[in-house]
Amino acid sequence: MDLSEEFWNNKYRNNKTGWDLGAVSTPLKTYFDQLTNKDLKILIPGGGNSYEAEYLFKKGFTNVFVIDIAEEAIENIKKRLPNFPEENLIHNNFFNLKESYDLIIEQTFFCALNPDLRSDYTKKMNELLNENGKLVGLLFDAELNFDHPPFGGGKKEYVKLFQPYFDIQKMSDCYNSSKGREGMELFINVLKKHSKLS
Repeated sequence: MDLSEEFWNNKYRNNKTGWDLGAVSTPLKTYFDQLTNKDLKILIPGGGNSYEAEYLFKKGFTNVFVIDIAEEAIENIKKRLPNFPEENLIHNNFFNLKESYDLIIEQTFFCALNPDLRSDYTKKMNELLNENGKLVGLLFDAELNFDHPPFGGGKKEYVKLFQPYFDIQKMSDCYNSSKGREGMELFINVLKKHSKLS
């Protein structure tokens, strides 16, 4: 299965971006609107065109970072948001990141990864979060594709994946999904779990 940088660059070049809503998703907008600490260090992995980053930036959040393996996606953000800090746009593989964050936003990144990497994803998310850090966002709650993204799944599988690394505060049916995703999403809010030293 080819999920290389070139695979994703071609998706952007050819406008094969069916996952792209063209705006911040309703559930994430609702979540962002209740955040009060504008200094939170926020990461959006696999951010794509990242309307979430745009929304947060325009609301005065100054510490928002986007990482994407596709340079085309990063360039799209630069063109659309010339005032967004360029050093906060990271062209790299998520699994190479070494920084730490207060909040990580999940929006179609998990479902774009090869499902074989899902346990690596939860482990890496835990590593990247500061103490009391949270991973918040949306996961597909539906069987989608097996041979190309988006890859789906269900709550039972996700609970097993997340429990070793996170205290699951919320993982429930999303009541305000964006159009076309109704009944297919879980809203998640999970808190970094600390490893117990032996």
